[in-house]
Amino acid sequence: MRVQPILAHAICTPREKTSWRSWSEIVNEPAAAQEMRRIGDELQALQARADFPLEFLPLVKVTTPEEAANVQQGAFDTVLLYAASNAQLFQPCSAADPRRDTVVFVRHKSGPTYYGYECLGVRHFQIPSPEWRQGNSADHHGGVTLDDVVVDDYDEVLWRLRALYGLNNFLGQRVVALSGASGKWDPAAPDVARQRYKFDIVDVSYDDLVARLATASADTQLQQQYAAWTERYLQLPGTKLETDLAFVQRAFALYTVFRQWLREYEASAITINQCMGTILSASNTTACMPLSWLNDEGFLAFCESDFVVVPPGVLLHHISGKPVVMHNSTFPHKATVTCAHCTAPRRMNGKRYEPVRIMTHYESDFGAAPKVEMPVGQLLSAISPEYSTGRWVGIRGIVRDNPFFAICRTQQDVEIQGDWRRLIQEARDSHWMMVYGDYLREVGYVLPKIGMTWDNVSG
Repeated sequence: MRVQPILAHAICTPREKTSWRSWSEIVNEPAAAQEMRRIGDELQALQARADFPLEFLPLVKVTTPEEAANVQQGAFDTVLLYAASNAQLFQPCSAADPRRDTVVFVRHKSGPTYYGYECLGVRHFQIPSPEWRQGNSADHHGGVTLDDVVVDDYDEVLWRLRALYGLNNFLGQRVVALSGASGKWDPAAPDVARQRYKFDIVDVSYDDLVARLATASADTQLQQQYAAWTERYLQLPGTKLETDLAFVQRAFALYTVFRQWLREYEASAITINQCMGTILSASNTTACMPLSWLNDEGFLAFCESDFVVVPPGVLLHHISGKPVVMHNSTFPHKATVTCAHCTAPRRMNGKRYEPVRIMTHYESDFGAAPKVEMPVGQLLSAISPEYSTGRWVGIRGIVRDNPFFAICRTQQDVEIQGDWRRLIQEARDSHWMMVYGDYLREVGYVLPKIGMTWDNVSG
C-alpha cells in the first residue's frame, strides 16, 4: 500500500499587541523543517515494523490549498495527515478521491504539540454514525471521521494502515470458481459479492478439469512428480497418513490444475462448487488437501463456492496476512462452539506447520482430508456473516480442545470471549471464517467505510 504523508502547517508572522499564532510550535519554516526530519525518522521506523506491504512516499509539506490540491494528483492509496497547524488545510489535505482513505496524526506528548490536538472534532471531520455508514460503498468510503484520528501512538497508526491495506486488496478480488458461484441459504450472495465488493468471479468447468486431469494421468513424468511430492509432504514433522496413499498422490494432480487456473486467470483465490460429490468422481479423490496446500502457500482456497462467507475470508486474509479457515458453526452453549470442516490450512500462523492426520473426507469416507490440530490456548478471530445482508458478526475465541467427533475432520472446541449468548440468535447453520490472532478491531474499522454493519459480540 502506498501512503502519502503530508505535514499541514501555518506560517505565522509576529505582530505587536495582537494575537498572531494558534496553538502549535509548527508555525514557521525552521520548526516545520525540524518536524519534517522527525516525521521522516518515525516513518522509517514504522515501515520497518510493518508486517504487510507498506510504502511511504516522500513526505510533503503543505502550507496553502493550492499545494494541497497538487498532492491529490499523486499515485497513492492513503493519506497520512500530520495536522500540525492551519486548520483550513486539514480538509484539502485529506484524500479527495472517495475511494481513498485518510489517517490523521496529531501530537500531545510525542513531540511539539499540534493545533489539531485541540481543534479536531465535529467541526472538521464527521461522526461515524449509522447515517454516515449507510451512504458509503466500495466507490465512496465516506471521507474522514473521528475514528481516523490518532494521538501520539504509532501503533494506532499501524493497525489502521494494516486494515486499509486489507480493504484495498479485498475490493475487486478475482476468484476462480469451479462450476460457478453459489451461496449457502442465500442464492443472491454471488451477485452481492460482485456488486458490493466488486469481486471478479471467473467460472471454470468440470469438463475443463476432467480434460486436464486426463492429460496429467497420461504423463508418466507428472505422475512420478506427484509421488515425489507426496513422499516429501508426508515427511513433514507431525504428519500422519491414515488413508490410502493414492488419494494424496491424486490430490496433487488436482492441486496442479488449480495452480494452472490461478496462473492463467491471474487470480489469487479459488473456490469449488459440488465438492461433496462431483469432484470425487472427476478426480478419484477429494479437494480437501489441495485447498489446504494452496492456503498454506498464501493463496485463498475454499470449498463449497459459498459467496456468503468467501468475502469475510478474503478480507480477514488480507488484513492478517495469514491463512484463514472456513468452517461450519454449531449451536453455542456454555460459551463454547465447535468449529469443524474437512479442509484447513496447517500454516495457520503463516509460518509453522501444525500437526495433522491425513484421513478420509468425513461425509464420503473417501479421499484425503486434513485433521489439523491447533494449539490449545490459541487466540482466534472469526466472522459470521448474516447471509448477504451486509451485516457481519465478529467473534473472538480461544481453542480449548481438538476433539474427534463424528463430524468434519478438522475440529476445535472454541471458548467464546464476550457475550456468547448473543450468538444463539446468530445460529444460522452457516459458515464462519476464522484466523489466528485478534483482528476484529481492524475489520470493524474498515467495514463501515463500504457501508457494512459490524456487530462484535466480543467487543
